[in-house]
Amino acid sequence: MTHKTKYIALLFTLVSLNSVLAQEVKVSSNNFPKTLVLKGEALERNYQLISVNDFEKTKALKTLLAKADKILKEGKLYSVMNKKQLPPSGDKHDYMSTGPYWWPDPTKPDGLPYIRKDGLRNPTYYDISDTREIDRMRDDTESLALAYYFTKEDKYAKFASKLIQTWFLDAATLQNPNLNFGQGIPGINTGRGIGIIETRGLFRVIDAAILLQESESWSKEDHQTLQKWFSDYLVWLTQSPIGKDEAIEHNNHGTHYSVQVIDYALFTGQPEIVASEIEVFKNRMESQIKADGSQPFELERTKSWDYVNMNLDGYFLVAQLAENSAINLWQYETKQGITMRKCLDWMVPYLKNEKKWDFEQIKTVGYGETIRLLKIASQKYSNPAYDALAKAIDIKTYQSELNQLTF
Repeated sequence: MTHKTKYIALLFTLVSLNSVLAQEVKVSSNNFPKTLVLKGEALERNYQLISVNDFEKTKALKTLLAKADKILKEGKLYSVMNKKQLPPSGDKHDYMSTGPYWWPDPTKPDGLPYIRKDGLRNPTYYDISDTREIDRMRDDTESLALAYYFTKEDKYAKFASKLIQTWFLDAATLQNPNLNFGQGIPGINTGRGIGIIETRGLFRVIDAAILLQESESWSKEDHQTLQKWFSDYLVWLTQSPIGKDEAIEHNNHGTHYSVQVIDYALFTGQPEIVASEIEVFKNRMESQIKADGSQPFELERTKSWDYVNMNLDGYFLVAQLAENSAINLWQYETKQGITMRKCLDWMVPYLKNEKKWDFEQIKTVGYGETIRLLKIASQKYSNPAYDALAKAIDIKTYQSELNQLTF
């Protein structure tokens, strides 16, 4: 057994105890923000810990504020209108991207139609700026909203509000609520259901908007207009041919489609859609997981580790969202008796170096989503060994400001 393996094994068996300081902090059930994925109780508890100068939390806040201040200094706003290309509709307000794993056919003079190279990202994917801009808008908005929540300084809320307004609300710069031209393939089509994966992180913008509600910079009218945008996008997701195409995807695409439908339905007050999509999600689990807890549709990919984590992250997101409707999916069992926890436990021997990852993985393994999964599992299954393992495999990610301040 290697030194690293012994270290991980030791940490995995340790039972962590909360500090005395953390035990003394009490959170009022009526005082925490009603975010949908982020746990309001955790945010409020960390706010209280910062107020009594907890070392780890104040250190994390300092890092977050440095990032937030940099965002303010740069003052960068994002919009679909910034792209140079014109979508097939002739309307720049429509989001547009190309399939990342599609390349010119070297046997054809014009390269058309493109051919697929799974896992190999064509650098021209970023020539259309919408993809990078929506990601940066999402990240900056979340950082600023959290900075506002923990400091109550309105300068952070003001620019976070401006970011949301620019992308979703302002007539001159907003994105139309559709993804008709997401991940098109040159020579084959102008858009696919698979492109909907590119909005899977918008739940973070919704949680940010919820955190901003106490600020004068984010009005009730702003919030209602944002809800209207997501309501319209939800109609498109569930009723358009492209949306319906993504709805029947059998792998991580289907999972993150469910994440989006449930999140947007919760945000816009449509409980019947939430309940219906949770049932759809249960069927996804039935079809996606083998009896041993493995995910065959993800393991067949050229970046198998990435996709196994990405899909399970979608499972955990659905379970977190379902809690808003008092539905517990953490213990849900498929007909084969498989749970989300069994999927995670299937991964644990690889994380502890007890097994070698023999599935195809053409890029360096990362642990960003893995750490999140383990930290959540530690709480939901009352097993601090998961948290100890997260700390052992990637201490830098474990100690990131987002992990420190949102758990």
